[in-house]
Amino acid sequence: MTQKNPRGFRAWYGDLKLQSKFTLALTLIVVVPAILVAVFFYHQLYDMVVSNTIRKEQISSAKTAPLIEDTVDDVTAAYDDLASIPFFKTIFHNPVSTPMGYVTHGEQAEEFKEKVSAVCDSHQIRGIRIYVDIPADQNSLLVSENTCDLFLPISQARGTYWYGIFQGSHMTELYCPPFYLGAKEKESYGDLAYIRKISVNYYNAVYDAYVAVYYSSSTFEKILSENLALEGSVSYIINDRNSAVASSDDSLSGIYWLDYDTIKDSFMSSNNFIEQNILGETVYAGFYSITVPNWYMVTILPSRPLITQSNQLIFQLLFIYLAILVFAIILASLLSRSITSRLSSVIRQMKKVRQGPPVPMDSPVYHDEVGDLIDTYNYMTRKMNELIQKQAKASEDLRIAEFNSLQAQINPHFLYNTMDMINWQALQGHTEEVSTAVQNLSRFYKLTLSRKKGISTIAHEEEHVSIYISLQNMRYHDSIDLISDIPDELMEYQIPKLTLQPVVENSILHGILEKESKSGTIVLTGWLEDQDVVLLISDDGVGIPPEKMPTILSGTGQSRTGGTNIAIYNTHRRLQILYGPKYGLTYTSKPGQGTEVQIRIPAKKET
Repeated sequence: MTQKNPRGFRAWYGDLKLQSKFTLALTLIVVVPAILVAVFFYHQLYDMVVSNTIRKEQISSAKTAPLIEDTVDDVTAAYDDLASIPFFKTIFHNPVSTPMGYVTHGEQAEEFKEKVSAVCDSHQIRGIRIYVDIPADQNSLLVSENTCDLFLPISQARGTYWYGIFQGSHMTELYCPPFYLGAKEKESYGDLAYIRKISVNYYNAVYDAYVAVYYSSSTFEKILSENLALEGSVSYIINDRNSAVASSDDSLSGIYWLDYDTIKDSFMSSNNFIEQNILGETVYAGFYSITVPNWYMVTILPSRPLITQSNQLIFQLLFIYLAILVFAIILASLLSRSITSRLSSVIRQMKKVRQGPPVPMDSPVYHDEVGDLIDTYNYMTRKMNELIQKQAKASEDLRIAEFNSLQAQINPHFLYNTMDMINWQALQGHTEEVSTAVQNLSRFYKLTLSRKKGISTIAHEEEHVSIYISLQNMRYHDSIDLISDIPDELMEYQIPKLTLQPVVENSILHGILEKESKSGTIVLTGWLEDQDVVLLISDDGVGIPPEKMPTILSGTGQSRTGGTNIAIYNTHRRLQILYGPKYGLTYTSKPGQGTEVQIRIPAKKET
């Protein structure tokens, strides 16, 4: 009996041409994931539609709630503007002990009338009325030309729901929905109001007064309607007395009404849309707090439109999937035929990188993606070869600069002179000075010659300079003062070794010791400037002649007094190799007064 070859499929697939493999692979890549996704998401599509609709509604509602709060702020601002008018303050903030007729016929009353009109014009305000409890026969506010249109007797407010609330509580302000207002108020002024309870002290008798700022619910209705992203949904505003303030659709808000306590509990337990069952229908409800009036904005998304959207989306996806499937098969065949041959040549060329530096290919005939790939590979090859050459040159330059800098620091004259000074101190019997000098010299060369790494810290470099000047002072009888004023926060920043000492040595040998007094001061300070550390070394030496300044950092000139500048040049060159052309040394000098050297390096802390 012949056994079936278990490697039959693999052998068949392996014998296919690359074009056939590419076509088959691209087709499977498109078809298989699409089928799996369709099967997996078929039962979750409704949830996806719900989530997407809720997300859109959340975004819209997050923008709507602040608009409602802004409208409320405009209303309260209208009252604040009214309360700031001098006439208002005269009537309601101060005791009135003159007949009201004198008050209502003055310039303040005329100004009050004009400014109230301006307040109404500059806000979303339909009208302002002030109800006062002063007896009519004593109240000129009700008949004066300047105030009769604004002041009304309290009798016109009695019988309204809002008046009853004030009488039965200690409230001083109330945001009134349409239900709270009387028929005449809604018809003549507006169907919403902000009412403040105040008082009038008239001839030592205190009378109640109510300032009513009327506005229209149409503003809220427009904002709520624009908030909705789903047909059949509704948004409404409810106050803490379970009354509707405004709604995008009165009939739908009546169907999907939730009481204030339910809304408050739901808002405290979730900041997202939650599922609710209203009259046997599943809906999704979102709540947003309007803090100042203690309102809530409620948005209801019914499930039926969401199911309709889900079914429509299924048919759309099915149609798109079939179209993509046909297109993918055709495109896979065309693409595989056009690129397989050239793609193979690119792969062969790139494999040669394993044996040596990359070698560019011939320029492509066609400039499609594969042609761009060849051009990019050739560009990359050229850049890599250039970088290899530049890296090799930079490494060699850095090695030479570091060697020269180190060699310059191992100065035999400095060592001989220091050893001679130590010998002289020993012959004089100054054992303590000899011990100090030997310890300083040992520490100096330990910091100089340590090669564990080429980067030190500013703290170590400052110590290196301090030791160097101490040794020089033992030789030159304490003629050099060092003032170090580097901030503590700079001490842990990185700096290449042997950066400060060559500059300080140059300041001593070719600046201070060239003075007639053979003495002077070196000041060392620094600061952070953007992302850089700047160190400043200044001396009061003889300075540098102007004609010598351009050659100091070139490596070709002489020092300020005729000596070579090789140590300074090596230090400057090392910093530029390490960090770039914007870093290094900068010299400024005034002949006869001194020299300043600014050292700029990147601000990097020791790790």
